[in-house]
Amino acid sequence: MSELLTPPPSSAPEGANDAANANDAAARSFAELPLSPAMQANLRQLEYLTMTPIQAASLPLALAGHDLIAQAKTGSGKTAAFALPLLTNLNPRRFAVQAMVLCPTRELADQVAQEIRRLARAADNIKILTLCGGATMRPQMASLEHGAHIVVGTPGRIMDHLERGSLRLDALNTLVLDEADRMLDMGFQDDIAYIAKQCPVGRQTLLFSATYPEGIASLARRFLRQPREVKLLERHAGSKIRQRFYEVKHEERLQAVGVLLKHYRPVSTLAFCNTKQQCRDLLDVLHAQGFHALTLNGDLEQRERDQVLIQFANRSCSVLVATDVAARGLDIAQLEAVINVDMTPDPEIHVHRIGRTGRGDQDGWALSLCSPGDKRRIAPIAQATGGEPEWHGLGSLQSGNDAPLVPPMVTLQILGGRKEKIRPGDVLGALTGEAGGGRVFTREQVGKITVTDQTTYVAVARELAGEAVRKLTDGKVKGRSVKVRALED
Repeated sequence: MSELLTPPPSSAPEGANDAANANDAAARSFAELPLSPAMQANLRQLEYLTMTPIQAASLPLALAGHDLIAQAKTGSGKTAAFALPLLTNLNPRRFAVQAMVLCPTRELADQVAQEIRRLARAADNIKILTLCGGATMRPQMASLEHGAHIVVGTPGRIMDHLERGSLRLDALNTLVLDEADRMLDMGFQDDIAYIAKQCPVGRQTLLFSATYPEGIASLARRFLRQPREVKLLERHAGSKIRQRFYEVKHEERLQAVGVLLKHYRPVSTLAFCNTKQQCRDLLDVLHAQGFHALTLNGDLEQRERDQVLIQFANRSCSVLVATDVAARGLDIAQLEAVINVDMTPDPEIHVHRIGRTGRGDQDGWALSLCSPGDKRRIAPIAQATGGEPEWHGLGSLQSGNDAPLVPPMVTLQILGGRKEKIRPGDVLGALTGEAGGGRVFTREQVGKITVTDQTTYVAVARELAGEAVRKLTDGKVKGRSVKVRALED
């Protein structure tokens, strides 16, 4: 998959054409950036050697102090593109909030904070706080009282802290709006406006967005000062993402999803619907057909949402059904297929959807179900993806393979997490050690381990899930007995 740097639209601010072209961007090294020797050494240790296109195009501008509008998708390296400038602007000896990153979801905020921590290792004692809804206010307020250099959070919770006076921004020099288009989609425009007005006028503002609707232009006009603009349009190589379109009657599309799954048999599939109700209807159909499927929607509590995402990332759920808003910030390392159950009217959204598969050196399927009324949307999508649409009939997929599509892993939930000082190594040791009796698991039989504040999740090979529950229950984790159960949809 490659990304092309395109000239900004005619409305772009003066100087917006200063960014390097795509060919130059692909070959540029972090070593040429005006960063401290300690930061350069940390980048080498992290194996950050060659910049991605968005980094090469935006970092020289941001490091020079310009406000920036950058169009880039999740997974393009955009976090480093704003983290390095905000860290460069930071004074570690001044214990006050000097940088703030606004994100649409808690999951994205957690990812961003984790990446900034990695990049901040070059400096001593940089304190980074995550401020998101779904967590109680009191611990966050206590952490803010002790001081922080950087806060990463969702607009609603950041605004709550500002209104309570627990967050002060008078020392802020860098404001980042990450995935700004989705924050607007989720109704955060007024919150963002309120927050921006609390920031010092002379700050630097960096705005990152996967798409460029009119709302982004309006936001930029209000809160950015003579911004430079960088736009990277995705182009998906045919060898990586194989895209196929299937014409079906509107009322047949939910049943058609099962036909696609049984034919292509992907381990993990992200299925996009345009509404929450369509997501719920598809989930019912898939469960009736025997698929392990889960859904993301705005009705879930944060704990439930976290649990769904962990199960899907653990490869213990075959299909995740979601709307574009619900799936925002979701970046799965191994995703074999994306199914467009409902076609989106926006070609950029379509490109963003299918770009979640075929990452790195992996291939992926992008399968779209089109009713006769959807056909008018295909031409602009074909233009955006740079290829002729490939049409197929569902009848050709009746392969007769009705064997259940079973995910390879099962996720176990352990009561106890960071507050009990549990680490991934403690869980791995409990499964691969002799304690607790029974089978000694190999490292290959244990998948991803995720530790949250109060709960720990570990993926294990499906055929060994029962034994893993018994071993953890009979043994000890971090020197204490724990309660364990298997999560299944």
